[in-house]
Amino acid sequence: MTSISLDPKTTALVLIDLQHGIVARPVAPHSGQQVVENSARLAAALRKAGGTVMYVHVLISEALILPSDSPTRDPNAPPPPPIASELVPEAGMQEGDVIIAKRQWGAFYGTGLEQQLRRRDIQTIIMGGVATNFGVESTARAAFDQGYHLVFAEDAMSSVSAEAHQFAIQQIFPRMGRVRSTEEVLASLVK
Repeated sequence: MTSISLDPKTTALVLIDLQHGIVARPVAPHSGQQVVENSARLAAALRKAGGTVMYVHVLISEALILPSDSPTRDPNAPPPPPIASELVPEAGMQEGDVIIAKRQWGAFYGTGLEQQLRRRDIQTIIMGGVATNFGVESTARAAFDQGYHLVFAEDAMSSVSAEAHQFAIQQIFPRMGRVRSTEEVLASLVK
């Protein structure tokens, strides 16, 4: 794998659904805690280098629920408590970071994400969060369609199963951008 070099001034870290109601769920191959720790490390380094950090969270009680064979949430269940949609403090959010609320898997549709990226002249997006093949992949597909360069921090994301995670990491993401470890992404930030 070739090394990469990222210009922090035109790079944004977009972290998906690092919130109480999602990172507490069982995920694999990386635990929710590992994903949050690696995401916080990436956020701190990119912020320090002058880059943009964006946290996306889904408003779970307002999330789109359509008929499906395997819904992600029981449509008859009572709404989750408000804390379920709040970012976990361990994710490292700081004043000046961008917060985006969404109501579906992807972070572009019906949100201000694209406008926030364009205002900052962002060309490259580093992706992380939960779940790899739901919110992360949905957001990455929209970003790819809009011409953003993508970097996937493999160990700063996880999914409902190791197999689901690995399919996206090995079959989908390499066709859309570059898949690297947190350590490789940290090393790629041009000082």
